[in-house]
Amino acid sequence: MKPGSGTLVINIMSEGKAETYEGVYQCTARNERGAAVSNNIVVRPSRSPLWTKERLEPIILRNGQSLVLPCRPPIGLPPAIIFWMDNSFQRLPQSERVSQGLNGDLYFSNVLPEDTREDYICYARFNHTQTIQQKQPISLKVISVDELNETIAANLSDTEFYGAKSSKERPPTFLTPEGNESHKEELRGNVLSLECIAEGLPTPVIYWIKEDGTLPVNRTFYRNFKKTLQITHVSEADSGNYQCIAKNTLGAVHHTISVTVKAAPYWIVAPQNLVLSPGENGTLICRANGNPKPRISWLTNGVPVEIALDDPSRKIDGDTIMFSNVQESSSAVYQCNASNKYGYLLANAFVNVLAEPPRILTSANTLYQVIANRPALLDCAFFGSPMPTIEWFKGTKGSALHEDIYILHDNGTLEIPVAQKDSTGTYTCVARNKLGMAKNEVHLEIKDPTRIIKQPEYAVVQRGSTVSFECKVKHDHTLIPTIMWLKDNGELPNDERFSTDKDHLVVSDVKDDDGGTYTCAANTTLDSASASAVLRVVDVPNPPFDLELTNQLDKSVQLTWTPGDDNNSPITKFIIEYEDAMHEAGLWRHQAEVSGTQTTAQLKLSPYVNYSFRVMAENSIGRSMPSDASEPYLTKAAEPDQNPTAVEGLGTEPDNLVITWKPLNGFQSNGPGLQYKVSWRQKDGDDEWTSVVVANVSKYIVSGTPTFVPYLIKVQALNDVGFAPEPAAVMGHSGEDLPMVAPGNVRVSVVNSTLAEVHWDPVPPKSVRGHLQGYRIYYWMTQSSSKRHRRHIEKKILTFQGSKTHGMLPGLQPYSHYALNVRVVNGKGEGPASTDRGFHTPEGVPSAPSSLKIVNPTLDSLTLEWEPPSHPNGILTEYILKYQPINSTHELGPLVDLKIPANKTRWTLKNLNFSTRYKFYFYAQTSVGSGSQITEEAITTVDEAGILPPDVGAGKVRAVNPRISNVTAAAAETCANISWEYEGPEHVKFYVEYGVAGSKEEWRKEIVNGSRSFFGLKGLMPGTAYKVRIGAEGDSGFVSSEDVFETGPAMASRQVDIATQGWFIGLMCAVALLILILLIVCFIRRNKGGKYPVKEKEDAHADPEIQPMKEDDGTFGEYSDAEDHKPLKKGSRTPSDRTVKKEDSDDSLVDYGEGVNGQFNEDGSFIGQYSGKKEKEPAEGNESSEAPSPVNAMNSFV
Repeated sequence: MKPGSGTLVINIMSEGKAETYEGVYQCTARNERGAAVSNNIVVRPSRSPLWTKERLEPIILRNGQSLVLPCRPPIGLPPAIIFWMDNSFQRLPQSERVSQGLNGDLYFSNVLPEDTREDYICYARFNHTQTIQQKQPISLKVISVDELNETIAANLSDTEFYGAKSSKERPPTFLTPEGNESHKEELRGNVLSLECIAEGLPTPVIYWIKEDGTLPVNRTFYRNFKKTLQITHVSEADSGNYQCIAKNTLGAVHHTISVTVKAAPYWIVAPQNLVLSPGENGTLICRANGNPKPRISWLTNGVPVEIALDDPSRKIDGDTIMFSNVQESSSAVYQCNASNKYGYLLANAFVNVLAEPPRILTSANTLYQVIANRPALLDCAFFGSPMPTIEWFKGTKGSALHEDIYILHDNGTLEIPVAQKDSTGTYTCVARNKLGMAKNEVHLEIKDPTRIIKQPEYAVVQRGSTVSFECKVKHDHTLIPTIMWLKDNGELPNDERFSTDKDHLVVSDVKDDDGGTYTCAANTTLDSASASAVLRVVDVPNPPFDLELTNQLDKSVQLTWTPGDDNNSPITKFIIEYEDAMHEAGLWRHQAEVSGTQTTAQLKLSPYVNYSFRVMAENSIGRSMPSDASEPYLTKAAEPDQNPTAVEGLGTEPDNLVITWKPLNGFQSNGPGLQYKVSWRQKDGDDEWTSVVVANVSKYIVSGTPTFVPYLIKVQALNDVGFAPEPAAVMGHSGEDLPMVAPGNVRVSVVNSTLAEVHWDPVPPKSVRGHLQGYRIYYWMTQSSSKRHRRHIEKKILTFQGSKTHGMLPGLQPYSHYALNVRVVNGKGEGPASTDRGFHTPEGVPSAPSSLKIVNPTLDSLTLEWEPPSHPNGILTEYILKYQPINSTHELGPLVDLKIPANKTRWTLKNLNFSTRYKFYFYAQTSVGSGSQITEEAITTVDEAGILPPDVGAGKVRAVNPRISNVTAAAAETCANISWEYEGPEHVKFYVEYGVAGSKEEWRKEIVNGSRSFFGLKGLMPGTAYKVRIGAEGDSGFVSSEDVFETGPAMASRQVDIATQGWFIGLMCAVALLILILLIVCFIRRNKGGKYPVKEKEDAHADPEIQPMKEDDGTFGEYSDAEDHKPLKKGSRTPSDRTVKKEDSDDSLVDYGEGVNGQFNEDGSFIGQYSGKKEKEPAEGNESSEAPSPVNAMNSFV
């Protein structure tokens, strides 16, 4: 035995023969509490005996006879494995006719000549000893009919010789088992093997059935060509009658095998260890079953209870031992033995009588961490005798936990079926018996579950693209998850195309093998979560292949192909193209389309074409590359099946007919030698058809034809095989000539001053000598009544299609003399003109005056210069001038009308308001009415020293070379008025370019409205130097020299609107509050009869810095920033523009605005900043016993 172990080691290599140790062994383990024994262990040496020597005679059989070659191997331990081989160690072939039985014999249902051989050898392999034993070879010779006849011929007559035949066909009979019935026993749990082997000619087929039942589906197997039926894991239910049936064409035979399933003993209830305390009762149960029924026997400490020491606490009742009022001396090991003829069972059960106080075996302060909403199991392993009772408590002062919420297991474990956050805490396990008490604390923490809040989504991507899967995980903050990506439940490929970060898996350059299921797995120490998505990699299909042409006919062929891989996107259709190597080599044309489920197509063909075909597959992603071309297929030539199209007959000269057509292409020719038969004849005559055959061209000219005669034309295709079908005739015409006759009886009706209607008689159709396209009217102005001399006569043309005999002439010049003639038009050209016919248009309204200029502005006058209308359209009777003033808010004043004689081109308006903008409306009149108006604006000057707009071109002679000079700028804070002088052509458009002086920024450009020579720039920065230049647009473009000016310094009142400033609004609120307080105080003082002295102080000390409120909008006046604070005469105040007010002028502009700081609008006119004329104030204020007005109060406190 091994030291410290119960293992027995037998070394048969050095300690004698194996047979010496053959026998039955049993192990017994013993201590002071009792003895336990093991099952019997049988030791037997393996054996591989040799075959006994025997003489085997050769076997000679007729063709078709049955045969059994016996093996009868020697009995070895364990049994040998049998197989048949030849001398070359090749297994002999087996079939339904030849097979090996379970006993090792080789069965022939019928022999054939090819079964003849001398080396049928049976081998027995003993795996345990790793040896193979060989039987003596068996010789078999199968005699055919011819060989048998030769043998018979030597001894029998001719009649007997020819009567010899091979074995006749026969119904089946069983070679094994014998008879009609047999019996088979098998042990429960083993494999049941039933065998039936039959002989017969032809070879029988074996069938199996179970009487009064069915064969078990999942445990039934057929072996050895259905000659063996096997049922695995048999039980008592598999007992019964099994029938095997052998059948051939001559009959059937059956054999019944009665199967009985026996059973070695097996446990129903095995005895279990008992732990009892002194005085307790207990029971040992030992129940087993088997077939036959096993016998139960008891042993104590390895000794049968019948001869063991008597124990008054023990009572045996068959398979049960009952203990009552046990004592410590009752401790022992009991063995239960259940046995029958097929085996036995042995089990040990320890009856231990102990008196032990409770002990808790679970470690103290164990921490359990559980995911919320999952079961929590808190262990409390314990020991004690008698068996302790277990109670659980939560917290320090909690009551015992009951099973309405919790589950208390027999082993002491506390189960919380659904743990929640409030389940967190300390739990105490208390174990009690009559000998004492023990307790233990454990701690429970509930964690949030790990969840995938953003799962990867199903993706379909094209091969070569990039796909991204997103996986966002939410977990308990105290747990650290690990994120792992799997592909098809395995690791990701080791490929740099796969990249992962915290939330994403990115696969770039996707390939076909990348398709599959991708799983995002998030694991913590307590739980895990996963989500999967499928990636489907798609692409255009692979090209089809294996193109084959079948059913080759003259005008059709069947094309078959094999589809390529659809790359995970079903093929929707196939596109078939063809190449005509004879006529259009290298050019592939569309032939047909078929659905994606077809792999063949019947194609229609044309004659005389050398076809090659290719196929492309198409799916939702796109179209595949073309397949390889099919083998060429040349169709036979045939006559053309169509004629040329677009046949026309048109003459290019008066005496010819040009016949043209669209020729057939090589594909349409259907054969070699393509030509055309051109035929023609006059439509209205009785002439025969004239025909000519021409080469493969597209035109034929017939000469000597009459002018413009209708012809019938036919063009027919032909080739070396024959003619195309007869074509339909088309009509054409020989060449046209110019018309011969002019339209007559031309009449003109004047509708109004700009419209006239013309009538004429049609020409005779024969005189047209061509296709009538219409009539053409030539008309021109011979003289305008308002312009006596015309340098050039411009003729205008209007064409009226078809056979119309009248037309309208629009757009005529009023008050003018016109002439016209009419001509007929055909495809060749115009005919002769009719006699000129004159007419006169009446007066109309004039056009607008050609120009309007405002020159020489003064304080109260403006001079207007104009040019007459370019189109007076009659005799001018007078000019109408209307004008009206425009105030600072761009509101229009009253309109003044003025009539001016028609012979005037200059007019001066006097008694105008100074520094006022006016808008002028000017137009001319004839006896018919008023013409279009021209408008202009201008302003009168500020004073004699003010800035005057330049006198544009007054009294000057235009220079031959245009130029811009004397560029000047009058600047204010944020604006400037730019003026210049111009010499050159009229109607020039100017533009102003400006920018900050010394800056590299681009010039800013403004377009000048009209031909003015002044412009106002706005939005400038105060106190900034600007550069400016003037340019002209158009072909005469030129630029002036630059000028530099500086804007004025910033003025607070002009930079911002004080009424919208936050500080001002706050200040006004404070002032309003003070006024309210003052009013209350004044009211109180008034009631007391006293005077409020503020008004006195105001009158005595008027503040020159304060201006009164404006009456029109209620806003406060502006502060003056005058530098001179000298006393003022008569209480007058210094104006805010630093200028001294004129003493004797009540309407001086000083009261209305600021000189150079005035603003200009975009066309250069002056806009004053009106603040309202101040009213005259008395030198001394009026005292009153009443409270002062709120306005005065404000002025006092500002």
